[in-house]
Amino acid sequence: MKLKYVVVFEQTPNNYCAYLPDLPGCVSTGKTWGEMQEMIREAVTGHIEVMLEYGDPLPEKPMSLEEAIAYHNEPLTEYEKETLAEFGGCEDFPDLPPVFEIIEFEVNLPQPDKVG
Repeated sequence: MKLKYVVVFEQTPNNYCAYLPDLPGCVSTGKTWGEMQEMIREAVTGHIEVMLEYGDPLPEKPMSLEEAIAYHNEPLTEYEKETLAEFGGCEDFPDLPPVFEIIEFEVNLPQPDKVG
């Protein structure tokens, strides 16, 4: 099964990170840009395979690039602000804009159990 989702890529002081607004909790990091891209592909594939295995629905209509940008730019919640403060805030983050890309992922569908 081929699925397309917007991936948000960011650089932090220590590494690169990526997440998918359509798949809450699906995040990954890497020390280099290439490693992070490889790691987010693995994270998405595994995340979706587990969702399908447990019968969780996939997003009916994935976000457009414009919707993902708007989602990313929403103000932080109080919880998110507290979490950032707990880990030292974001004053040291490079002043680099995030990168938004639509990426196609190949995901294996779970095989039905054979009754026999």
